[in-house]
Amino acid sequence: MRLTLYSDYSLRLLMYLAIKPTELISIAEISKAYGISKNHLMKITHQLALAGYIETVRGRNGGLRLAKLATDINIGAIVRLTEADSVLVECFHMATNTCVITSGCKLNHVLRQALDDFYQRLDRYSLAELVVEPNSLLNLFFKLT
Repeated sequence: MRLTLYSDYSLRLLMYLAIKPTELISIAEISKAYGISKNHLMKITHQLALAGYIETVRGRNGGLRLAKLATDINIGAIVRLTEADSVLVECFHMATNTCVITSGCKLNHVLRQALDDFYQRLDRYSLAELVVEPNSLLNLFFKLT
């Protein structure tokens, strides 16, 4: 399985916010830190804010921060949210499926089980577990600038 860049960037944005939990962080800062387009980050910010994972503060001194504790943000839930529109194989989306062997095929069952296993593994982790050494991560960002 391959995650979309949207999911990758969403996780990275959350990780950045988690390593600076007491600060309001601008999209520009995150964009610069990762070398990611501000436009991509704005779309991600919008979705994560609607879902209640981040809080946005407008104004001159505004920015982003986590709306929940990092321990309460489940990685599996984030990936499900950001991968909601992607399908692993064509037969997973019945409305657009044109595969002629779907009704007798066992591959889709095997792949569905593998996908379920993938999400169950991600469900074991919180955002906090991805940033257990925030200073080490921060040092990596400073090396890049």
